[in-house]
Order: sequence, then C-alpha cells, then structure tokens
Amino acid sequence: MSQRQSAKTLFALLLWTLTFATCLFGGTGPGRTGSAKEAAASAVVPVIDAVNMRIQGEQRFHANCGRCHAAPEKFPPRMMKTVLRHMRVRATITDEDMHLVLFYMTQ
Repeated sequence: MSQRQSAKTLFALLLWTLTFATCLFGGTGPGRTGSAKEAAASAVVPVIDAVNMRIQGEQRFHANCGRCHAAPEKFPPRMMKTVLRHMRVRATITDEDMHLVLFYMTQ
C-alpha cells in the first residue's frame, strides 16, 4: 500500500469516526431531541475527571456553603439540586460552582 493510499484510508476512517461520534453524541437524526451540549452533559464522566470534579466540588462547598452549613449526609440528586438552586441566589454561587457542588454532594 502506497503512502498516498494510506493517507486516504486514514482520512476516510477519521471521517467515518467523526460522523459516527456526531450521530451518537450530538446528531439531530430521527428521535433525537435536545442539543449536543445536553448529550455531552449526560455522557459518562471518565473516572479521572470524576475524581477531579469531586475534589473541586468539595473545595467549592467549603468556600461557598461551609461558612454557614456543615456537609450533610447524602441527599437524593433531585432534592440537592433544588436546595442548590435556591441557595445559588442567596449566596451568589456561580453556575459552575453549583454544578461542582452538586456533583460532590450526590456522589
């Protein structure tokens, strides 16, 4: 196989992979609703990122919430999301902080 054929094959494989990934995670085919951002948010978080998010969430909890609250035992994610949404307004917590604290509190 020549170098030119190898490059064409590699390009075709890359194009197919990108098309497949788009269909899985962000495509707008039949039965697909929502945006690519929603699909990416619902994707499984790699283990290393999960550990990093938990550490950052704990730090942000202590910085934003720990001034007034002790860390509670686990709450269901739906309940914790409601609590954080209400406290976000009162404590001026950023959207990123809210998501990290939610991840920390529900893991």
